[in-house]
Amino acid sequence: MKVADVMRTEVITVSADTTLADAMVTLADAHVSGLPVVDAQGRLVGVVSTTDVLTALTEAAGPDDRERIFQQTVVREVMTPRPQTIEPDADVLDAARRLLYLEVRRLFVELDSKLVGVVSQTDIVGALAVGRL
Repeated sequence: MKVADVMRTEVITVSADTTLADAMVTLADAHVSGLPVVDAQGRLVGVVSTTDVLTALTEAAGPDDRERIFQQTVVREVMTPRPQTIEPDADVLDAARRLLYLEVRRLFVELDSKLVGVVSQTDIVGALAVGRL
């Protein structure tokens, strides 16, 4: 089975200039723990996760400071650059191994340097659970 068979193709993205407040709303609305960060040309430049946001908030001294961080910090300041990618024709077992060994929750799927999907641990386990793998 190929990554293309289990990946999600409707990928919600944010820009590097998105505030953490807006990124958190997008994360919550999409029910995901990480979002790809793209540049003006739609190229993948990073990933912002709930862990990145929580790490930024550990710097806050109190509620006012947290609010300032949410409103004034942009994704570029907390994102993980150069996220892990995979091609759609890669084998799902290869994707599973990479997720495990790289200790990441998701791989962004690129074809000809264009973001075409995302495959997560949940996608692979779901395919396994219903007998697709």
